[in-house]
Amino acid sequence: MAPEIPSSWTLCASSFNWTPEIIAARRTARDIVTGIADSVVQTIELEPGLVWRSFPVPRDAEVDELRNALAANGGSVSIVGASLDDFTPTERRSLQQRLEFLVPQIHAAHRVGATGIRLPIGQAGTDLLTLVQPLLHELDLVLYEEIQGQQAPGSAAVEPARDAIAALGDDHVRVLVDISMLMPALPVSYLEELRRGGLPKDFVGRLENDWRDPATIDVVTALLRSGNVPPRIHTLFMNLLIRFGRSDAADLQAILPMVGAFHLKFWDLDDDGGRVSQPLRDLGALLGRNGFSGTLTSEWGGHEWLQDDPTDMTRRHLALAEAALAGGRVSQVAC
Repeated sequence: MAPEIPSSWTLCASSFNWTPEIIAARRTARDIVTGIADSVVQTIELEPGLVWRSFPVPRDAEVDELRNALAANGGSVSIVGASLDDFTPTERRSLQQRLEFLVPQIHAAHRVGATGIRLPIGQAGTDLLTLVQPLLHELDLVLYEEIQGQQAPGSAAVEPARDAIAALGDDHVRVLVDISMLMPALPVSYLEELRRGGLPKDFVGRLENDWRDPATIDVVTALLRSGNVPPRIHTLFMNLLIRFGRSDAADLQAILPMVGAFHLKFWDLDDDGGRVSQPLRDLGALLGRNGFSGTLTSEWGGHEWLQDDPTDMTRRHLALAEAALAGGRVSQVAC
């Protein structure tokens, strides 16, 4: 019998995976999201800017329509991605204005039946977190602060926010880890896109063979500063400095008591050398040792350059992820 993940680990899919389809608007966003529950997985993480036209102040009727449609298909919402627009066209929002911007989103997350909301780590800051804590407790919602890509747990950019969350000691304010932090190698399809985009062969070769070498980032930065990155792949190139990380699962050990959710970020399903499955196995072993309970959400970032079907990609990724997580956990128990 194949190993299974514990019942306390909930596999989910993010509506973000269907971004191109939602933007194309051949079907309504509501129909696309309910289709995920009907044919892929029943627990869904929502990107509300994609599914609610009234966002960032979602109308009750629009929220209720989605919740009811999901329920009719056996679906539910795990986490809602919140937004915190810190600036008006002319100035930075005050603390009170930031609070007023966020509160309607918290209420919408509760109304749609979510268990949490999500912000980038450090964006809220201690003052705003303190102000929203009573509402989080009242509605029994968790606010997750997300780390991803180059944001290693011990990095200078993450450490102050991590310490602030630890100091709060509140189960309603936790960390969400995106495993884009844990990339042993770059996606095959991404490297192919860089080659087609006209980057030097020796540069792409270095990315392919020496991604984990700390000096590789210096080479990436030097090429960017030289102005020789072709304009058509400039945005794609920036993933190397922001969205793709070089940490190990073991680096998460110190923050794991604060972690309540993971994004199982993937870019393509080419598992050459275990570049997709190995981080999942390592994560499964880590979580198995530490009694994790929470959500693990399939999130596909590769639609930025791939035209593959998101339903097929997400189904296949969830199957791969479940097997790798379970295998990692079982191997750890066996040891």
